[in-house]
Amino acid sequence: MKGTQIILDHINGREAAARMVDGVLDDFLIAGDAPLPGTIYRARADRPVKGQGGMFLTTPDGPAFLRQVKGLAPGQMLLVQVTGYAEPGKALPVTQKLLFKSRYAIVTPDAPGLNISRSIRDDDERDRLLEIAHSEMDGVEYGLILRSVCAGADPDEIAEDIAAMVTAARQVLEDSSNQSEVLHEGDAPHLQAWREWTAPADIEQEPGGFERCGVLDALEALQSGKIAIGGGAYLYVEPTRALVAVDVNTGSDTSLAAGIKANMACARNLPRALRCLGLGGQIVIDTAPMPKKDRRAFETALRAAFKSDPEETTLAGWTTLGHFELQRKRARLPLSEILS
Repeated sequence: MKGTQIILDHINGREAAARMVDGVLDDFLIAGDAPLPGTIYRARADRPVKGQGGMFLTTPDGPAFLRQVKGLAPGQMLLVQVTGYAEPGKALPVTQKLLFKSRYAIVTPDAPGLNISRSIRDDDERDRLLEIAHSEMDGVEYGLILRSVCAGADPDEIAEDIAAMVTAARQVLEDSSNQSEVLHEGDAPHLQAWREWTAPADIEQEPGGFERCGVLDALEALQSGKIAIGGGAYLYVEPTRALVAVDVNTGSDTSLAAGIKANMACARNLPRALRCLGLGGQIVIDTAPMPKKDRRAFETALRAAFKSDPEETTLAGWTTLGHFELQRKRARLPLSEILS
């Protein structure tokens, strides 16, 4: 099917959302048992970690770890927000920089000022959005960022979004209790899809949408670990305890030209595979054989592919053995752990 579809459904009783682009699964979100990124706690400082400048915290959902702490004493209460998912057996990663994020607006209590996405360049449109922002933020001490999707959007919808995020921020920041508790829940998959998948799309919300639209078949193919990338080539994506191993296989064609072609296809398809599989952390790519002079083109293609990906990914570079390394934020739970 041509075009973009957003399908909201459930798998094994878990809320999930899928985005299909031209019949190919492009992104997938599913609820797990861990606290959602964006969740805000009032937490209690527990014990510092010498040498790392961090502090373990106590939250209602278990231990959390806050990096780069200064002037925080054990027993002190503080507000923190979950930034991603923890590695197995480790504490929740949290930050003190709170964000209240919705489709159009991000309220930033610790960063005052009104800002508009730099991707909106039309001066008249920026003036229109600034007028909305000033109207809604009059007398509000928090900062505001208007996101790129605001371009051309209905002013009432933008204003409503700003007001909702300001209200949420006030409810959290003005809460006067002194107990460790959850103050704000992170967005579940359906709400996260509405917030982040802003391109025009057909929406499917009736039960059974995943089966009708081919999402279940696409997930089954992805979970096999063998992902076709065209021309008979494949990616093998295998998560291990230490890292995610990606092997580029040219299939039956073992020529040098086939290796270069497969590596470029890997660069284009890897972000989608990692999104849908929910994989992050250390990622090592074993590319198909290609001359060293073609490495720069591969890196350029990889960088371009990850530029539009929502998860923070650092391209670390080549190893002595000729592998390419990446570091990716653990912003999702591995699909294999949820559906196993």
